[in-house]
Amino acid sequence: MNMDEPLENLKVVCGKKHGFFALEILEIFKIQKGVVFMEIRIMSIDDYPAVYSLWRGIEGFGLRTIDDSYEGIARFLKRNPKTSIVAVEDEHVIGTILCGHDGRTGFFYHVCVEKSHRHRGIAKEMTQYAMDALREEGINKVSLVAFCSNENGNACWHELGWKEREDLNCYDYILNPNNTVNFNK
Repeated sequence: MNMDEPLENLKVVCGKKHGFFALEILEIFKIQKGVVFMEIRIMSIDDYPAVYSLWRGIEGFGLRTIDDSYEGIARFLKRNPKTSIVAVEDEHVIGTILCGHDGRTGFFYHVCVEKSHRHRGIAKEMTQYAMDALREEGINKVSLVAFCSNENGNACWHELGWKEREDLNCYDYILNPNNTVNFNK
């Protein structure tokens, strides 16, 4: 990479290529004050405080009282140890995808990029990284739910080539009424 290139000519490069892990450090972004490292890697429970802080800071983001607790995320990561990811820049979590599967279909939850870091290709590269992880586990399809009111998220999925399903309805049945959802303001 030529460090004299304008920033707009640089793009995020995923650390996972052709089914094997390359270097963990993914891309160097040139900024006025120097070089910043951005890494996309597997999420661990040690990331929870920073991840939860990011989620709490995203306007309109829905968090469940049980599922998104430390214990709930620990259970999810134990079941899906290699598919959930974080994007980290300067030791600061700037993006997440909770990603799991049931052996047949992958599912994305809590896909987000910190507002100040959007429009840099981070969501695209996180998505590719998570889909590669699913492929390695033999999964051939991935789905997600985006709230209709999430204009930025829906625009991103359309831009990335995801197809909006119009042939089905989505239903929920709450097994634990204490697992309420609260939306950030």
